[in-house]
Amino acid sequence: MENESEFIETRRSQRIPIDMHLEVFSIFKQNHVHVNNINASIDIVDISKHGIGFVSKNVFPIGFYFDSKLYFKDNNNSIKCVIRIVRRKKREDGLTLYGCEFVGLSPVFDYIFDDIQKEYNDRTN
Repeated sequence: MENESEFIETRRSQRIPIDMHLEVFSIFKQNHVHVNNINASIDIVDISKHGIGFVSKNVFPIGFYFDSKLYFKDNNNSIKCVIRIVRRKKREDGLTLYGCEFVGLSPVFDYIFDDIQKEYNDRTN
């Protein structure tokens, strides 16, 4: 695990606090290491155009990818996506905070994140 005191902010876009559901189908690394049937509790804490932050009791390795599906608040809309774990930090409450980036997510979905950010900014201003 990386040194917690060296947890450097590298976000390319504003993260918005959010309550979403993430369904993980598998976790893999590019060298064909593959783990199926992941049964992990994952709570998304923020989202942006470029990635998500989530917390979990489970420990996932940095550099691995999730084949997953993001469910939005109405549960009628979802996006199948691949995310890559880029950082993690153990919290005092025993959970681990992860920073992930979207991999290969089409820019056509940018409008969804623009709407989320606009709604958040309208609520906080």
